[in-house]
Amino acid sequence: MERQRWSRWVPWAAAVLATGAVVATAPAEEGTGSTAVDVLDGAQLRIMAPAAPGGGWDQTSREMQAALRELVGRTEVYNVAGAGGTIGLSQFVRFDDDPAQLMTTGLIMVGAAKANKSAHSLADTTPLVRLTTDYQAIVVPAASPLRTTADLAAAMRADLPAVSIAGGSAGGVEQILAGLMAKAVGGNPAQVSYVAHSGGGEALTTLLSGRAVIGISGLSEIQPQIEAGTVRALAVSSPERLPSVPGIPTLREGGLDVELQNWRGVTAPKGISDEAEQALETLLLDMTRTSAWQDALKRRGWGDATLAGPEFEEFVRTEQDRVSQVLDEIGLG
Repeated sequence: MERQRWSRWVPWAAAVLATGAVVATAPAEEGTGSTAVDVLDGAQLRIMAPAAPGGGWDQTSREMQAALRELVGRTEVYNVAGAGGTIGLSQFVRFDDDPAQLMTTGLIMVGAAKANKSAHSLADTTPLVRLTTDYQAIVVPAASPLRTTADLAAAMRADLPAVSIAGGSAGGVEQILAGLMAKAVGGNPAQVSYVAHSGGGEALTTLLSGRAVIGISGLSEIQPQIEAGTVRALAVSSPERLPSVPGIPTLREGGLDVELQNWRGVTAPKGISDEAEQALETLLLDMTRTSAWQDALKRRGWGDATLAGPEFEEFVRTEQDRVSQVLDEIGLG
């Protein structure tokens, strides 16, 4: 059983998962059964990034593309943006039993499916492998008068609706974190002025234009802007300071007892055979051991959270139940 860390500032917030890094073994003995090359039968592997270019799913998909090159040759990555990945999901489920089709997914899609009342969820796919974890960064424009998390907390306590927040899709990890922060300062999460966007670039534009007071983004997505001085990071949502950005304090250091970790993984169409599922899981596990993938983890600052097979399928089922509960609690269900 993988180790799990939960937001611990109040009992109900334990429903928000913050996973630790776990490396799973292949679901079948290596060297037995069909390989991915066998089940693809000459078809090119295609990976859907269900978001606009530049975001976490896009980054993950393209790092996968590079790491898979030495295992299966050329792959195709394409983007289907909108509604926290649920537009891409609605298209992906039509592939039915095609093992050459993969989709990058994660916590954001779980929440968006609930918040958007999507006709489909990850239950309509075949979860293959969880790959990474990523913490969120809370940022402000470089000229903002907010200098610390304590400043932000004071502003939220004084007038919660006035502290507008730019982030990703409705129901995604950024909006969940915004609700947790509001709850931590004693406010009503339903009163948060959250401005949802389909991609990190749009959210950054909103923040820099002055239409939002703060922004919430995956650290790996916003780090270039932090380093360039375009925005200033107030905090990260990790339990401890991160080695990749040791100068950025945690939310807890600033007085907000909140912790939240995003995760990303890969899923296949629901109708693929058991043989194809096993071969694809083995392929992706082999991918995580390549030097190209290990380099990507270090370069992007992603945590290694590899989990495959029935354990990942159970993890996804549990996430759907728990995220649904959290969204109901903070008025987003």
